[in-house]
Formats: sequence, structure tokens, C-alpha cells
Amino acid sequence: MASAGAGLEGIVATSSGICFIDGNKGVLSYSGYNIHTLADHATFEEVIFLLWNGKLPNQKQLAELKSSLSAERELPVEITSFLKNVPKGANAMDVLRTAVSMLSLYDPLASDNSQGANVRKAVKLIARVATLVTSFDRLRNGKEVVPGDPALGHAANFLYTLTGKKPDEVMERVSDVALILHADHELNASTFAARVTAATLSDIYSAATSAIGALKGPLHGGANEAVIQLLLATNSPEDAVRKVKSDLENKIKVPGFGHRVYQVLDPRAIHLKKMSEELSKRTGHRELFEKSTRVEQTVCEVKKLNANVDFYSASTYYSLGIPVDLFTPIFAVSRMSGWTAHVLEQYRHNRLIRPRAEYTGLPDGQAWLAIAERP
Repeated sequence: MASAGAGLEGIVATSSGICFIDGNKGVLSYSGYNIHTLADHATFEEVIFLLWNGKLPNQKQLAELKSSLSAERELPVEITSFLKNVPKGANAMDVLRTAVSMLSLYDPLASDNSQGANVRKAVKLIARVATLVTSFDRLRNGKEVVPGDPALGHAANFLYTLTGKKPDEVMERVSDVALILHADHELNASTFAARVTAATLSDIYSAATSAIGALKGPLHGGANEAVIQLLLATNSPEDAVRKVKSDLENKIKVPGFGHRVYQVLDPRAIHLKKMSEELSKRTGHRELFEKSTRVEQTVCEVKKLNANVDFYSASTYYSLGIPVDLFTPIFAVSRMSGWTAHVLEQYRHNRLIRPRAEYTGLPDGQAWLAIAERP
């Protein structure tokens, strides 16, 4: 049996029509639409439809999706009660993982694995995961939950229900684009986890819960939190450069750089850098952006590594007023669109995902030793 690369690097595990990546050329596209085209023109709701259907929606289809998402934002009262009673200081991703799993208990369609039921559940997951994040943050800070505004799109409503203030056009667009950039990324760890679970014909809530568990890891979704913590722990751009150089000299990994797939600049980082700069001017975080650019230059010069999606998403989210420990949950708010797209695709062409392992243990036929004779 041929042996795979460590971490399944370079192994093609399935076929999919959802996302295309060319890591050597820095290309990312969703169903044939380049990420730059989508970042310049699309809304997050249009991207959701595109990921699910392989085409952009017409006006009627987009209106129906927006209406469906708006109608499903409210959480079951039992879930809100859970959020009110989670232990003080609970990890936000632990809370999100548990709450998403709990959603299945209050969905009459939970065990219906038909295509129509799964699409309706996918709508609920995308709508409600956003509400879970904003409600959790407000409740833990002793604030009332802000009901969603049906007139607002997904990105604007997220910021509104988080902060209690309706975002201006710039803040709304930045949030919308950030969600688009994180919506899908082929067979990343969390998406693969979701597909493996779905391939057993388990329900879509279980698949989403598996994905959130994988996303929690610092080698996946948690990197942007580590980036902002590094930046905030330094006193100036010069101090940030000294810190990074010291870390590199001591073989300490600098978060937000390098990528398993991209050999050139992550195309998502291009847009996030622009948005981070624009927000820094509006919010008074210019030094934070300057720290970011100086760190990027230093790592590129010393290690020849490019910034990935996590690096500038950190300063972007911070300038949007988002608490640091919600950076990874917001990743889930966006990536739920891709996860559900992949789960729906898995169900349509299902085959149990069951890879093999290259055995490296003792050879078969070991002699049995009585316990008293064992060394």
C-alpha cells in the first residue's frame, strides 16, 4: 500500500465542484468565480447561494434566501437559557460547539436526511450560528440580547446584534467581505471533518459540530487570535519587529504566516490588508496596522513566508470592535456556509470516507508472554 504524506499533504480525497485552489498561482475561486471578483462585487448571501447551487442567484432567489435567513435567526428559548448559564469565563468555541449540537434537539427536522430538509437545516445553521455568537457575548457581559433586524443583511445584522449599533456602510461592507473571504477553502481540516461525519449519514448538526471542533484548534481557526495577542503585547511597531525577530531566532512560530496550500501570497490576505488599513484610519488603530505591516515585512524578509488569511483578519476584526476571543467563532459564522455546502454535496454523492493507515508497529505473530514473564 502506498504511503501518504504526513497530514495527508498532497492527497486528493474526493471530487468537489465547490471550491478551486491553485496554491502555486495564488488562485482561489468558488464555483468558478474568482475570490477577487466576489470580494469586489458579491454579498455574503450571494456567496451562500453560489456555494450551495454552483451558480449565482437571480433577484427572486436572493430575496428568498435573505428572507429565509432572517426568519430563522431567533434561537429556541432553551438555547438562550443555556447561554445565560454557561460557566463564567467559558471558552467561546466550547460554547458554540455545544450550542450547535443542542440546536438539533429543538429541530423537528433533525433526523430527516432528505435534500429539502437538509437545505432548511443549513439555512437554520447559518442564521443561528451568528445569533449564538452575538447572544453569548452580550449575555456574558450582562447585556440584553438584541433582536435581529429583518431589514439588515447577514453581515450588518451580525454587527448590530453584537454591538447594539447599526453599522455604517463601510463597516457593513468590510464585514460582508470578511465573511465572503472565509466562506470556504476546499478540504481544510474543519470541512474534511464535516464531510467525514456526513459520509456516515449522520445528521447535518453532527457534521457542523465536528467542523467546529476541528476549527477550534490553534493550527486552524485559532491563529487569528494568536496574531492579535502578539500585536497587542508589543508597545510600538519597532517593538513588534524586535519581538518577531527574537521569536524567529528562537525557532518560535509567528502566527498568521505560511500555508499548507499556498506557495505564494494568500489571495484573501490582499483584501484583508486593504480593509485593515481602511479601518485603522477610521477607528484610530493606525499603529496596530503599522505593527502588522512591519511584522509582515520582517517575516517575509527573514523566513520568506507570506501572510495568510489569519494575519490581517486579526486587525480587521479588532478594528470592527469584535472581542478577541470571538475571532474564531466569527470564522465559524462565515465558514458555516462552506461546511453546509460540502455536507450537502457529500449527501448527494455519498460514499463512506474510510482511508487506510500505513502500519509502523511490530510485525504480526508476536509470542504471548504470561504477565509474570513480561519485563
